[in-house]
Amino acid sequence: MDVIRFFTLGGPIMYVILFALLLGVVIIVDRIIFIRFRSRIDNETFVNRIIEFITNGNVNKAIEYCNMSSAALPKITKAGLSEFHSSAATIQNAIEVAAMAEIPKLEKRTPYLSMIANVATLLGLLGTILGLINSFSAVAHADAADKAALLSAGISLAMNTTAFGIIAAIPCMVAYSYLVEKTNELVDEINENVARIYKQIVASR
Repeated sequence: MDVIRFFTLGGPIMYVILFALLLGVVIIVDRIIFIRFRSRIDNETFVNRIIEFITNGNVNKAIEYCNMSSAALPKITKAGLSEFHSSAATIQNAIEVAAMAEIPKLEKRTPYLSMIANVATLLGLLGTILGLINSFSAVAHADAADKAALLSAGISLAMNTTAFGIIAAIPCMVAYSYLVEKTNELVDEINENVARIYKQIVASR
């Protein structure tokens, strides 16, 4: 059975599942670009440079260095450096507020992938149930000799939506697991490096 025939025989719900799949693909691409590219920097080099600036008393240069990147770590670091001459508690508070603003951006929209996967699967089942209802209704008014053939064909077509729903759900669930793992790794790296920078700020004041 070719793809077009497989799709068209599934009925209107196939279009809803297709929309869910396309929406999932858009979210996957957006999140991968944001997490793997826009939010990734050489953390070791960045932290070493910031510590070097702080040690030499060049706080302004450290802030300028943070402005060179739009990633979460530099933005959170900049918030702490901006309060360099304040108390340790004020610096920590500034860092925490910045982290509360930046870290949710890393997790943004990723949970929708899990929801899309579940909805696509349920839509597939709904399409199958509706298809079976139509099949049994058609069989009820058919000749006895044709009932078996009609029922077999109807069930075969009704299963198309379930198959397509699962096809749509699998990449969304795989991408969801991957993105959650990478996001957690990135958040852990940010927390670890921010702690190193905070320690150096407090020690250098």
